[in-house]
Amino acid sequence: MFPQPNRLPRSHNAGTAGLTTLFKALAAQALGLALALILAWMSPALFHGSWRLALAQGAGATLWSGVLRQPYWWLPIHLLFLPMAIAMLTLQLPSWLYLVAVLLLALVFWGTVKGDVPLFLSSNAVADAVAAIVEREHANVFADLGAGVGSVAAPLAQQPAVKVDAWERAPLPWLVTAWRCRKLPNASVKRASLWDCDLARYDVVFAFLSPAVMAELGEKVEREMRSGSLFISSSFPVPDWQPESVVQLEDRGRTQLFCYRL
Repeated sequence: MFPQPNRLPRSHNAGTAGLTTLFKALAAQALGLALALILAWMSPALFHGSWRLALAQGAGATLWSGVLRQPYWWLPIHLLFLPMAIAMLTLQLPSWLYLVAVLLLALVFWGTVKGDVPLFLSSNAVADAVAAIVEREHANVFADLGAGVGSVAAPLAQQPAVKVDAWERAPLPWLVTAWRCRKLPNASVKRASLWDCDLARYDVVFAFLSPAVMAELGEKVEREMRSGSLFISSSFPVPDWQPESVVQLEDRGRTQLFCYRL
């Protein structure tokens, strides 16, 4: 139904994407610093003081991040990284707070540096709309890829007629989802990458990920999902695919659900 171009195996792509993402992030920061130092050398009066230099570095790193075509969520990270570091140093906080902050960020955004996507939260309207679609499809088995904190999986699992598998790699969101689903016998919360999920057994698959991975996810869906099953993507369409329908929601983000029939 949908064309499937030749690609390298996922294991190769994952490692390469992770190294590329890390390299681009470091390169953007380094090039931003170089640009700030050049500006300070050319106009020392204008860029006198650490704060002005830090802001110039952040703006330069953000600019280079765009040139290097990093995903859009990296832009505020580059812009605020050095200014926030200086601000925290001026507060003279205990050193253990930095370690706690790093650990919490790692637990929440476990796979971002490796090329995966950051944590996005679905609205209640999305959960209600997905539940209505699942009921209309008379689906028996449902998968939430990149389930986050269970915004969709946990409410849906309250319907005893459907078996819900929530796939989440990041430790802290996985723990939250597991806690929310602890009393729901038809829910299974799997701490694993969505790329390791075999989609063949599911009647309906839902994902709220990122434009950066939709082409590759589309190939996986086309390769694994059964004929007649339904794939739902929140907010981000699969490139070059024609959806069977698009559900427009009236939530704060004006979310669209792209529904693809296999």
